[in-house]
Amino acid sequence: MIIATCRSSRHVNFVTEDLIINLKKKGIHSRQPEGKPKCDWTIVDTGSIVFHLFRPEIRNHYNLEKLWGTNFEALNRELI
Repeated sequence: MIIATCRSSRHVNFVTEDLIINLKKKGIHSRQPEGKPKCDWTIVDTGSIVFHLFRPEIRNHYNLEKLWGTNFEALNRELI
């Protein structure tokens, strides 16, 4: 699972479309993305990897990281 934050609904839409195009170029096909046309939060499911693309306030609202009890910010600091 990959969770990413985009700056706006337009950014979510662009990243979703670009992701699908680039995955196809690599031979990876995905299901139709969920969350369009509103684009507050889209999901691109390739079967093996699920991409969640959020606007910042929507990501904060749902806080998917909390489901696993993981603080990804702390993990990022440890890797640096």
